[in-house]
Amino acid sequence: MLNVSDVDHYYGKAHVLRNLSLSVGAESVGVFGPNGAGKTTLVNAITGFVRPRRGEIVFDGTPLLRLQPHQITRLGIAMVPQERELFPFMSVYGNLESGAAYVPGARERMRESLDAVFQLFPILQERTRQLAVTLSGGEQRMLAIARALMSAPKLLILDEPSLGLQPSLVTDVFHTLRDVSQRISIFLAEQNVRQSLKAIDRGYIIENGQVVLEGPSDELLDNEHVKRAYLGL
Repeated sequence: MLNVSDVDHYYGKAHVLRNLSLSVGAESVGVFGPNGAGKTTLVNAITGFVRPRRGEIVFDGTPLLRLQPHQITRLGIAMVPQERELFPFMSVYGNLESGAAYVPGARERMRESLDAVFQLFPILQERTRQLAVTLSGGEQRMLAIARALMSAPKLLILDEPSLGLQPSLVTDVFHTLRDVSQRISIFLAEQNVRQSLKAIDRGYIIENGQVVLEGPSDELLDNEHVKRAYLGL
Protein backbone atom coordinates (compact mmCIF):
# COMPACT_ATOMS: atom_id res chain seq x y z
CA MET A 1 0.00 0.00 0.00
CA LEU A 2 2.60 2.57 1.12
CA ASN A 3 6.24 2.32 0.14
CA VAL A 4 8.91 4.79 1.24
CA SER A 5 12.19 4.18 -0.58
CA ASP A 6 15.65 5.69 0.04
CA VAL A 7 14.33 9.03 1.31
CA ASP A 8 16.79 11.77 2.27
CA HIS A 9 15.83 15.15 3.69
CA TYR A 10 17.74 18.09 5.11
CA TYR A 11 16.86 21.15 7.16
CA GLY A 12 19.66 23.45 6.14
CA LYS A 13 22.79 21.37 6.70
CA ALA A 14 21.07 19.01 9.17
CA HIS A 15 20.56 15.60 7.58
CA VAL A 16 17.27 14.54 9.23
CA LEU A 17 16.24 11.56 7.07
CA ARG A 18 19.01 9.27 5.82
CA ASN A 19 18.30 6.78 3.03
CA LEU A 20 15.13 5.79 4.89
CA SER A 21 12.93 2.99 3.57
CA LEU A 22 9.82 1.34 5.02
CA SER A 23 6.48 -0.06 3.96
CA VAL A 24 2.91 -0.39 5.21
CA GLY A 25 0.48 -2.98 3.90
CA ALA A 26 -2.91 -4.10 5.20
CA GLU A 27 -1.68 -3.83 8.80
CA SER A 28 -0.75 -1.45 11.60
CA VAL A 29 2.82 -0.17 11.62
CA GLY A 30 4.67 2.15 13.98
CA VAL A 31 7.85 4.18 13.72
CA PHE A 32 9.61 4.93 16.98
CA GLY A 33 12.56 6.94 18.12
CA PRO A 34 13.70 9.77 20.38
CA ASN A 35 12.94 13.45 19.84
CA GLY A 36 14.74 14.65 16.73
CA ALA A 37 14.97 11.19 15.19
CA GLY A 38 12.97 12.27 12.13
CA LYS A 39 9.55 10.78 12.89
CA THR A 40 7.48 13.91 12.26
CA THR A 41 9.56 14.82 9.21
CA LEU A 42 8.80 11.38 7.78
CA VAL A 43 5.07 11.81 8.43
CA ASN A 44 5.13 15.25 6.82
CA ALA A 45 6.98 13.86 3.80
CA ILE A 46 4.32 11.18 3.30
CA THR A 47 1.47 13.69 3.60
CA GLY A 48 3.00 16.32 1.31
CA PHE A 49 4.03 18.98 3.80
CA VAL A 50 7.75 18.28 3.27
CA ARG A 51 9.55 17.67 -0.04
CA PRO A 52 12.45 15.23 0.44
CA ARG A 53 15.65 15.96 -1.44
CA ARG A 54 15.92 12.39 -2.67
CA GLY A 55 13.92 9.18 -2.73
CA GLU A 56 10.43 7.98 -3.59
CA ILE A 57 7.12 7.64 -1.75
CA VAL A 58 4.36 5.64 -3.46
CA PHE A 59 0.82 4.97 -2.24
CA ASP A 60 -1.34 2.39 -4.03
CA GLY A 61 0.85 2.77 -7.11
CA THR A 62 0.71 6.59 -7.16
CA PRO A 63 3.92 8.59 -6.55
CA LEU A 64 3.25 11.22 -3.88
CA LEU A 65 6.23 13.56 -3.98
CA ARG A 66 4.79 15.91 -6.62
CA LEU A 67 1.33 16.05 -5.05
CA GLN A 68 -0.15 18.65 -2.70
CA PRO A 69 -1.50 17.58 0.72
CA HIS A 70 -5.15 17.87 -0.36
CA GLN A 71 -4.46 15.64 -3.37
CA ILE A 72 -2.84 13.04 -1.13
CA THR A 73 -5.87 13.13 1.17
CA ARG A 74 -8.14 12.41 -1.77
CA LEU A 75 -6.11 9.31 -2.59
CA GLY A 76 -7.14 7.84 0.75
CA ILE A 77 -4.59 8.99 3.34
CA ALA A 78 -5.86 10.75 6.47
CA MET A 79 -3.56 12.31 9.06
CA VAL A 80 -4.03 13.15 12.75
CA PRO A 81 -1.31 15.69 13.64
CA GLN A 82 0.26 16.16 17.06
CA GLU A 83 -1.64 19.39 17.71
CA ARG A 84 -5.04 17.83 16.81
CA GLU A 85 -5.93 21.02 14.82
CA LEU A 86 -9.65 20.89 15.45
CA PHE A 87 -12.03 23.74 14.70
CA PRO A 88 -12.34 24.81 18.36
CA PHE A 89 -15.51 26.88 18.10
CA MET A 90 -17.30 24.42 15.87
CA SER A 91 -19.45 21.66 17.35
CA VAL A 92 -18.33 18.06 17.57
CA TYR A 93 -20.76 17.25 14.77
CA GLY A 94 -19.43 20.11 12.64
CA ASN A 95 -15.87 18.88 13.06
CA LEU A 96 -16.90 15.38 12.06
CA GLU A 97 -18.82 16.65 9.06
CA SER A 98 -15.78 18.64 7.92
CA GLY A 99 -13.78 15.41 7.76
CA ALA A 100 -16.03 14.09 5.01
CA ALA A 101 -16.79 17.35 3.22
CA TYR A 102 -14.05 17.52 0.59
CA VAL A 103 -13.10 13.92 -0.11
CA PRO A 104 -14.75 12.23 -3.11
CA GLY A 105 -17.16 9.55 -1.95
CA ALA A 106 -16.79 10.37 1.74
CA ARG A 107 -19.76 12.75 1.90
CA GLU A 108 -22.04 10.11 0.38
CA ARG A 109 -20.88 7.67 3.07
CA MET A 110 -21.16 10.16 5.93
CA ARG A 111 -24.05 8.43 7.70
CA GLU A 112 -22.22 5.11 7.60
CA SER A 113 -18.98 6.76 8.79
CA LEU A 114 -20.78 8.54 11.63
CA ASP A 115 -22.22 5.26 12.83
CA ALA A 116 -18.75 3.72 12.77
CA VAL A 117 -17.02 6.54 14.70
CA PHE A 118 -19.82 6.70 17.26
CA GLN A 119 -19.37 2.98 17.81
CA LEU A 120 -15.66 3.55 18.41
CA PHE A 121 -16.18 6.74 20.46
CA PRO A 122 -19.61 6.65 22.17
CA ILE A 123 -18.73 9.77 24.17
CA LEU A 124 -18.67 11.83 20.96
CA GLN A 125 -22.25 10.85 20.17
CA GLU A 126 -23.23 12.26 23.56
CA ARG A 127 -21.42 15.51 22.76
CA THR A 128 -22.43 16.19 19.15
CA ARG A 129 -23.69 19.73 19.93
CA GLN A 130 -20.83 20.61 22.26
CA LEU A 131 -18.06 22.94 21.03
CA ALA A 132 -14.76 21.17 20.43
CA VAL A 133 -12.91 23.68 22.65
CA THR A 134 -14.94 22.56 25.68
CA LEU A 135 -13.89 18.90 25.40
CA SER A 136 -11.23 17.40 27.61
CA GLY A 137 -7.80 16.65 26.14
CA GLY A 138 -8.62 12.99 25.72
CA GLU A 139 -11.97 13.75 24.08
CA GLN A 140 -10.29 16.17 21.69
CA ARG A 141 -7.82 13.46 20.68
CA MET A 142 -10.74 11.09 20.08
CA LEU A 143 -12.47 13.75 17.99
CA ALA A 144 -9.34 14.33 15.90
CA ILE A 145 -9.07 10.61 15.16
CA ALA A 146 -12.80 10.36 14.44
CA ARG A 147 -12.70 13.34 12.07
CA ALA A 148 -9.86 11.72 10.12
CA LEU A 149 -11.88 8.49 9.87
CA MET A 150 -14.82 10.45 8.41
CA SER A 151 -12.84 10.81 5.17
CA ALA A 152 -13.12 7.00 4.76
CA PRO A 153 -9.35 6.58 4.35
CA LYS A 154 -7.42 3.52 3.30
CA LEU A 155 -4.53 4.57 5.54
CA LEU A 156 -4.71 6.49 8.83
CA ILE A 157 -1.50 8.27 9.89
CA LEU A 158 -1.09 9.49 13.46
CA ASP A 159 1.74 11.68 14.73
CA GLU A 160 2.33 11.18 18.48
CA PRO A 161 -1.29 10.21 19.37
CA SER A 162 -0.41 9.87 23.07
CA LEU A 163 1.23 13.30 23.37
CA GLY A 164 -0.02 15.28 26.37
CA LEU A 165 -2.47 12.65 27.58
CA GLN A 166 -2.61 11.20 31.08
CA PRO A 167 -1.66 7.50 31.28
CA SER A 168 -5.21 6.14 31.58
CA LEU A 169 -6.26 8.02 28.44
CA VAL A 170 -3.18 6.82 26.56
CA THR A 171 -4.30 3.25 27.23
CA ASP A 172 -7.79 4.07 25.91
CA VAL A 173 -6.38 5.64 22.73
CA PHE A 174 -4.24 2.61 21.92
CA HIS A 175 -7.12 0.22 22.61
CA THR A 176 -9.15 2.23 20.11
CA LEU A 177 -6.37 2.17 17.53
CA ARG A 178 -6.25 -1.61 17.83
CA ASP A 179 -9.98 -1.66 16.98
CA VAL A 180 -9.48 0.77 14.08
CA SER A 181 -6.68 -1.38 12.64
CA GLN A 182 -9.19 -4.18 12.08
CA ARG A 183 -10.85 -1.94 9.47
CA ILE A 184 -8.08 0.10 7.84
CA SER A 185 -4.29 0.31 7.77
CA ILE A 186 -2.56 2.45 10.39
CA PHE A 187 0.83 4.14 10.44
CA LEU A 188 1.82 5.92 13.63
CA ALA A 189 4.85 7.84 14.82
CA GLU A 190 5.29 7.62 18.59
CA GLN A 191 7.68 7.94 21.53
CA ASN A 192 5.54 5.68 23.74
CA VAL A 193 7.10 2.44 22.55
CA ARG A 194 5.69 0.12 25.21
CA GLN A 195 2.00 0.98 24.64
CA SER A 196 2.36 1.25 20.87
CA LEU A 197 3.98 -2.12 20.35
CA LYS A 198 1.08 -3.77 22.17
CA ALA A 199 -1.35 -2.22 19.69
CA ILE A 200 0.35 -2.71 16.30
CA ASP A 201 1.62 -5.48 14.04
CA ARG A 202 5.10 -4.26 13.07
CA GLY A 203 7.49 -1.50 13.97
CA TYR A 204 10.57 0.43 12.87
CA ILE A 205 13.08 2.07 15.21
CA ILE A 206 14.73 5.14 13.71
CA GLU A 207 17.67 6.98 15.19
CA ASN A 208 19.45 9.94 13.59
CA GLY A 209 17.10 9.74 10.63
CA GLN A 210 17.70 6.12 9.68
CA VAL A 211 16.14 2.75 10.39
CA VAL A 212 18.22 0.80 12.92
CA LEU A 213 15.73 -1.97 13.74
CA GLU A 214 12.55 -3.38 12.28
CA GLY A 215 10.32 -6.35 12.87
CA PRO A 216 7.09 -7.72 14.34
CA SER A 217 5.98 -5.92 17.49
CA ASP A 218 6.54 -8.90 19.78
CA GLU A 219 10.13 -9.28 18.54
CA LEU A 220 10.84 -5.59 19.13
CA LEU A 221 9.42 -5.82 22.65
CA ASP A 222 11.95 -8.60 23.36
CA ASN A 223 14.88 -6.84 21.66
CA GLU A 224 17.66 -5.92 24.10
CA HIS A 225 18.37 -2.52 22.49
CA VAL A 226 14.68 -1.60 22.61
CA LYS A 227 14.46 -2.71 26.24
CA ARG A 228 17.46 -0.63 27.28
CA ALA A 229 16.85 2.48 25.18
CA TYR A 230 13.05 2.74 25.15
CA LEU A 231 11.50 0.55 27.82
CA GLY A 232 13.84 1.32 30.72
CA LEU A 233 14.57 -2.37 31.35
